[in-house]
Amino acid sequence: MWETALVLYLLSALAQADESAVAISPRNCSLECIRQGRPACDYCRVTGDDLKEALGFNPKFGSCIPWPCLELLGDDPKICQHYVQAPDDVKIEFVLEPNPESDTIIVSWKPSYYGIAFLRGFQVTLQALGGSRVACQLFLFHRNISLPASHAQMVYKSDPFPSLSLGTQYAVTVMALPVPEEWEKFYHSKIFSTRTCAEKNGFEQCKQDWYPTYVEVQQEGTAITVTFNLAPPNLGIRSYFSLCYANGIKSYTDITPNSSKNKTHHSYQLSGLQEGTNYTCVIAANEVDAVRKTFNVHVKSIQKENSSATPSLAVVLPVSLVLVVILGLLLAALICWRPKLQKKILGLKPDFIWQHEQGVTQEEMVSLPGQKLTPPRLLICYSNHDGPSHVKSVMQLGAFIQQHMATQVCLDLWDSLSVAEEGYMAWHCRQIQESNFVLVICSPGLKQRPETPDPEGEDEEVLNLRSNAYSSEAVIQLIGEEVGRAKARGQDLSKYMSAIFEYSEETDIPTELRLVSHYTLMRDLPLLFSHLHGVALHRPGCYLKINHITEEGFVKVPAGAALQWAIHEVGLTMKAKMQHTAEGGD
Repeated sequence: MWETALVLYLLSALAQADESAVAISPRNCSLECIRQGRPACDYCRVTGDDLKEALGFNPKFGSCIPWPCLELLGDDPKICQHYVQAPDDVKIEFVLEPNPESDTIIVSWKPSYYGIAFLRGFQVTLQALGGSRVACQLFLFHRNISLPASHAQMVYKSDPFPSLSLGTQYAVTVMALPVPEEWEKFYHSKIFSTRTCAEKNGFEQCKQDWYPTYVEVQQEGTAITVTFNLAPPNLGIRSYFSLCYANGIKSYTDITPNSSKNKTHHSYQLSGLQEGTNYTCVIAANEVDAVRKTFNVHVKSIQKENSSATPSLAVVLPVSLVLVVILGLLLAALICWRPKLQKKILGLKPDFIWQHEQGVTQEEMVSLPGQKLTPPRLLICYSNHDGPSHVKSVMQLGAFIQQHMATQVCLDLWDSLSVAEEGYMAWHCRQIQESNFVLVICSPGLKQRPETPDPEGEDEEVLNLRSNAYSSEAVIQLIGEEVGRAKARGQDLSKYMSAIFEYSEETDIPTELRLVSHYTLMRDLPLLFSHLHGVALHRPGCYLKINHITEEGFVKVPAGAALQWAIHEVGLTMKAKMQHTAEGGD
């Protein structure tokens, strides 16, 4: 008898394990089917056309609306009044995408068992960090469903999100429905990166990721020849460049191979290099953000022989050389003897001084302080009165800091859902309290005060833009008051910072923010990194060097190149505006 019971128990356990392992994908079904509670409509996708038909208007972001429960499942308030906690175990899965220039993902998750009996569906939102594009998907259960706690082990999937840019960071948010009265712990956000071109398609199929793997340097007399392997023909790379630098001097070479002679390798000559000097050189395809191959060149000294020297010169030259050597030895002895005498008088050890002098230019790899278990949280505030190009530069700065400066960035453009929930000012007040640092991007627009919005005669979108501009000014004034209050109390002001881009002036910094540290970007990028992480840029005998965190090095990564281009575009826009103003004044 007990053997039969044991077998039945094992079969039941296996059945439950199989059930929990099955992933549930959305189905095509109508809103009418969902409202009637038919068994076939257990987990359904809701399209933008369904919402337009049910609600009578087009949602702003396709299928993305934050409160679809009552409007879509009926007028019974009991259906939508219970709290449901955020989903768990959100995962990103890459699926087959035939386009080599983009990626496609599917999001999966498990529902929380807190309030699962009242769960009515999910909403999945996808947004690129540093961009404004938003994609949303809405999934609903039929109105008669009541899930047991065991279904918290079930895996639910979204529809594919196609055409995602390669090598880009995205934020995905999975929200449980219905949305509760108190906006807390009802959604789960996750930041991920799409694959790079090399990861998806292979190294030999990507322009930006390709670089010469074979580099050979040969010197014959004064001629220095460099040979390297060419890119595959399918990449369409027609030109290359080489850059050598030493002692602060750079030598640039344009390279245009003739593919008719050799399709696999090409040789070129370096010119303008000094004898007896070690050069560090890079070679890369002449493409934006191309990876560079580094190699070293040692230019040997060439001794020139003069066979046509006259006998008198042959006699005079050795004598002159002997005199020069003797004078040089006397001078060297005098130079060496005098510092040693001074060191002896001062009681210093010569070997200790020598070690210090040898280590002055050494680079040191310094790790961030070990006690920081989480990255610092940085809130970026700005004025959107300078137009969309300035806002774009702020977004690109936030994306660069998040990706390459080990910092968690808070930006209202990336958290539009929470801003809509709490309100513009309430969201910023909370972020100011919760963030470790607050950075205000100052611009000419801070001097202007937007007009009070007039609800008559303007459409809703214009009203929203003006309202946001007014609110952004109020937030910056609020930060100025916090700085003044902290200064009056003698408190630490290191939490607050101000910065300007190269197209702005220091006069754009408000008076109340001149009490805090201010930086000019991207010139002071290492100083900003030092401020955020509390690390010293210089130490006795060494200095801190961080990849991509320099005025020249930040453009070597895609996020830095995009930031540089955004800053350049704002500069052009402001220059054109100034010229237009000057012409109008004339």
